[in-house]
Amino acid sequence: MQQTDAAHARLREMIVAGAYAPGDRLTETEVAGTLAMSRTPVREALRSLIADGLVTSADGRGVVVAALDPAALRDTYRVRAALEALTAELAAERQAAGLIAPAELTALAADAALTEEATSEGRFAEAVAYNRRFHQRVTALAANAPAQAALDRLWDQIVVSTRASLDPPHRPAQVNGQHRELLAAITEGRAADAAGIARRHVLDTCG
Repeated sequence: MQQTDAAHARLREMIVAGAYAPGDRLTETEVAGTLAMSRTPVREALRSLIADGLVTSADGRGVVVAALDPAALRDTYRVRAALEALTAELAAERQAAGLIAPAELTALAADAALTEEATSEGRFAEAVAYNRRFHQRVTALAANAPAQAALDRLWDQIVVSTRASLDPPHRPAQVNGQHRELLAAITEGRAADAAGIARRHVLDTCG
């Protein structure tokens, strides 16, 4: 199981990073050679990646890296919007209840600032990474494991399917402004506002 988990984690990382692009075919033999592993853990890892929605079966000839079509991508964004609204709301509620350490909010603010700085300086690949980390921190502050796991899978599918449009961002000022609004709402414990901002932020991305 340990080797299977390692193979799954490495392959997922490579697909999300763009080492394997949508439409690329992966076979057990090729992947096993790349990862310097036997075919058994690779086979199980590929099955897990099918469940994750990152690859699809290729009729017994390995798997193909998947990309969501426009309709599926739109649906995925809507689910992500609902979940990010929930996690933002929960994070603000936990902040209002005194359950979030000041250092955690400081780290969230730092990621928002890093995203804005990287964008303004044209370091778009870094901006994308900081942006995702900002959202992951919000989700972590919600302390809701099922939502966090679901959002990780949705983010992976969206990144793989929209890689070409992530660089450069189409609306950097709006993105950064909404990050600041969301940060303020969570910091001030305004749960309903945090939910609304998070939902709008995701749906604006989709639009």
